[in-house]
Amino acid sequence: MPAQMLVVGLSLEDEARQVADWAAAEHPGGRAPVLGGSAAWQQRVAGAFAARWNRLGRTNLSVELPVNEGYVDGNALAALRARLESERPELVFAALDAGGLRQVRSALGTSLPTYGVSAANPGREPGLAVPELDGVRLLDLPWTIQPDHPSVMVYPRPVDLESLDMQRLYALGIDAFRLARELVQRPGSNFELDGVTGRLSVRMNNGAWSLRRDEATAVYRDGIGYEPVAAGR
Repeated sequence: MPAQMLVVGLSLEDEARQVADWAAAEHPGGRAPVLGGSAAWQQRVAGAFAARWNRLGRTNLSVELPVNEGYVDGNALAALRARLESERPELVFAALDAGGLRQVRSALGTSLPTYGVSAANPGREPGLAVPELDGVRLLDLPWTIQPDHPSVMVYPRPVDLESLDMQRLYALGIDAFRLARELVQRPGSNFELDGVTGRLSVRMNNGAWSLRRDEATAVYRDGIGYEPVAAGR
């Protein structure tokens, strides 16, 4: 990329690394099974979490769960349950979507602290009940899990964007415009923005721009949606 180009995007790998930092702060020295499937995005997310977790001096057990047409293999879940009962970890990281994680929690129970990235977010559709995900700690954009935040409420919310992925893309467009405006108004200057995709920090290092995004952290509460929580608490 040209040195003066600032690349703006959303990365599940970045989310996984931030979740690893969050979980490590809440569970010092904790051992974490990393659950995922065979999909490319799941392997990337699991690998990013495991690499950061190991770098933080923690240990992990990587478990690939066979998934067929959206259903996690029952025998694999039974084997995982038996293993975790004999080698009880402090927490679990799931590189899974909401449907897969729901099946895992149904099999394992909901008492074990569980962390996930935005893909595990079931959303807040009217009448949607997902008790199996109650208590799951999620990382996602303020746009999706903090709609009442002052920095989010000021922007119009299209009513025809039904999927969470389309809502995230819309939010990315808002922050991309704001970043471009700041770059024009303050050329060469470092700055921060309280964006709808997270807390954005833009820095110029050796003639090249870099962007760091800290997304919002929350606990999913069935029936009420999301309970904001500070990372590390």
